[in-house]
Amino acid sequence: MGSQEVLGQAARLASSGLLLQVLFRLITFVLNAFILRFLSKEIVGVVNVRLTLLYSTTLFLAREAFRRACLSGSTQRDWSQTLNLLWLTAPLGVLWSLFLGLVWLQLLEVPDPNVAPHYAAGVVLFGLSAVVELLGEPFWFLAQAHMFVKLKVIAESLSVVLKSVLTVFLVLWLPHWGLYIFSLAQAIINWKEAKLTWSFFKQSFLKQILTEGERYVMTFFNVLSFGDQGVYDIVNNLGSLVARLLFQPIEESFYVFFAKVLEREKDATLQKQEDVAVAAAVLESLLKLALLSGLTITVFGFAYSQLALDIYGGTMLSSGSGPVLLRSYCLYVLLLAINGVTECFTFAAMSKEEVDRYNFVMLALSSSFLVLSYLLTRWCGSVGFILANCFNMGIRITQSLCFIHHYYRRSPHRPLAGLCLSPVLLGAFALSGGVTAVSEVFLCCEQGWPARLGHIALGAFCLGATLGTAFLTETKLVHFLRTQLGVPRRTDKTT
Repeated sequence: MGSQEVLGQAARLASSGLLLQVLFRLITFVLNAFILRFLSKEIVGVVNVRLTLLYSTTLFLAREAFRRACLSGSTQRDWSQTLNLLWLTAPLGVLWSLFLGLVWLQLLEVPDPNVAPHYAAGVVLFGLSAVVELLGEPFWFLAQAHMFVKLKVIAESLSVVLKSVLTVFLVLWLPHWGLYIFSLAQAIINWKEAKLTWSFFKQSFLKQILTEGERYVMTFFNVLSFGDQGVYDIVNNLGSLVARLLFQPIEESFYVFFAKVLEREKDATLQKQEDVAVAAAVLESLLKLALLSGLTITVFGFAYSQLALDIYGGTMLSSGSGPVLLRSYCLYVLLLAINGVTECFTFAAMSKEEVDRYNFVMLALSSSFLVLSYLLTRWCGSVGFILANCFNMGIRITQSLCFIHHYYRRSPHRPLAGLCLSPVLLGAFALSGGVTAVSEVFLCCEQGWPARLGHIALGAFCLGATLGTAFLTETKLVHFLRTQLGVPRRTDKTT
């Protein structure tokens, strides 16, 4: 399979995943906004921070390393060996869920039963649901490796929708069940791949600390009350909505593309130059797309954070620290977008030895991140978590940029040019940010709905002008999007 064909499949996987996930995420977004009207912020904090952390940690430690290692290389492999390796995720998940479950029950503070009833049952059921999900890991890998678009996206999205619908039903009819509501809704080895898996496991363990670091600090050090944790998690989920909808499908799909096109153990000059050139062009376009998307969220999110929170969750979110948290998160989303693309390429192109060396950097970064999160939270409250995350992302982006520069230093390709924007477009962003900031002062958010609608209309006009400027100035990116998203879909009888 040529690099252009792989690129076309990756683009279709990303675009199809984006469209279907937007539809299903919008459904769950509305359902979650409905649920917030019936639950206390303490229960939201226990579920979305404490129990979800248990679930995500179990899944991440049990499967992330296997996914990254086994997706490397072409589809021409000994599938029996690869699938045998992937089946190890289930017993590993059992071990991790048992160990972490004991920590959650015996070492951590148990919430007040009057505030969050059935905590112990919630821990058991969330751990069990993680193990059940791991049983389908080999099938997820087959769908991802062969780029079965419909099978993968519909299966994952329907799972999210069914969980949200069941949660709404239980909230309305059995509210006294407390945490039972969320718990029930959750419900011969290839030696080369095994060694690579072990390297990625060590890296995944450290990356999990960086990804969920603030929840670990909240959980183990009790720096915030369960109510404050609930508000933080709601704002975090709202702020990361675009990241999950847009950036995650792109990162997952194009990691597969880079892993298939590039060879880990070879320098760029020793590989097929057509593949290296295609990879560089794709990376440059993805960096440009991530930068534009992140800047748009940062510039316009600053002036519309309070209004968005008021519409989504009422005064519980729009008063207090909520707006400041969301404005800070908008800056974090910019760094998150760039980091997703750079690490997508870096982890696909690194050799085993480079992965091992990178683990030492991740170890130091994980330790400093946890300490910084604790100190900043003591100093400035929950905003400290976002500031620590920004620091974390900045360091990780720097590491990836250095790798990319080193990887292409002997070739004529310069994919990091994707991080440069035209002065005209930068001016459009600056002007839009200034106009919407002034509009927020005079039209939002205590001025009533007529003024709010004027604030929204002005923001829509500025957004349209900015995107129009981007369309006219970033012609190379526009051509890339038109070319890849316009590739005709082939008939896939398998899915």
